[in-house]
Amino acid sequence: MNILEFSGALWIVAFVAGLLGSLTGLGGGVVIVPLLTLYFGVDIHYAVGASLVSVVATSSGAAIAYVREGYSNIRVGMLLEIATTLGASGGALIAARVPANVIAVIFGAVLLSTVYSASQVRRAEDIPKSSDPLAVRLRLEGSYPTENGVRHYYVQRVLLGFGLMSVAGLLSGLLGIGSGAMKVLALDKAMGLPFKVSTTTSNFMIGVTAAASAGIYFTQGYIDPALAMPTMLGVLAGSVLGARILAVTHPRILRRVFSGVVLLLGLEMLYKGLTGRL
Repeated sequence: MNILEFSGALWIVAFVAGLLGSLTGLGGGVVIVPLLTLYFGVDIHYAVGASLVSVVATSSGAAIAYVREGYSNIRVGMLLEIATTLGASGGALIAARVPANVIAVIFGAVLLSTVYSASQVRRAEDIPKSSDPLAVRLRLEGSYPTENGVRHYYVQRVLLGFGLMSVAGLLSGLLGIGSGAMKVLALDKAMGLPFKVSTTTSNFMIGVTAAASAGIYFTQGYIDPALAMPTMLGVLAGSVLGARILAVTHPRILRRVFSGVVLLLGLEMLYKGLTGRL
């Protein structure tokens, strides 16, 4: 295909990725990287570079709407961005030294573990009834709009969440996925935030995380404008639409979309990496 057809196909794929990333908090990169490498034949390092640029666009497009509508917890996001930024810088620095097949296997393993964790729906008794002392001191508690009015929620295990976010940042820099999957699980499972708050706060954070590592990828020559531009524009359009849909979507549906997309791509990335087909 010529450059125009390639850019158009890439824009459509990026639009879908941005839509899914906005709805689930994945950031779009979790779809972009496998599709570029598996179906467009792009070297995984360049795919990661384009993905990081698109992740910044996703965060910019969706985060503003989520903050305005009262879903994102800005105080939690600002605190945890410290951990993700440090991790992302480290991941980007070592990425150029890691073979493509190894990155693909790590990518697939991370996505499959994410599917298992996301499938474990929180029981009513697991919902925090109070916040831990550190969360209270930092005023991390919040509320968000629901069909039945504003709902207040509590925050637990802040230090555990901070540690998991460091790992999430490392994976972001290495894999170019914005680490939204691990961020959502850290916020949802470890810290006890409601799923919609977790996904929207993840979207709020991923732009800063991705920007920290995108600069390093740029200096190493792994960001190609011909890939990054249509990817960024498509993801931005999809993320804006996703922000509008999320407000009227049930969390159970979001979990199913989250798990289905990640499972499919995780299996294929793992297979391609283990068989050396990247």
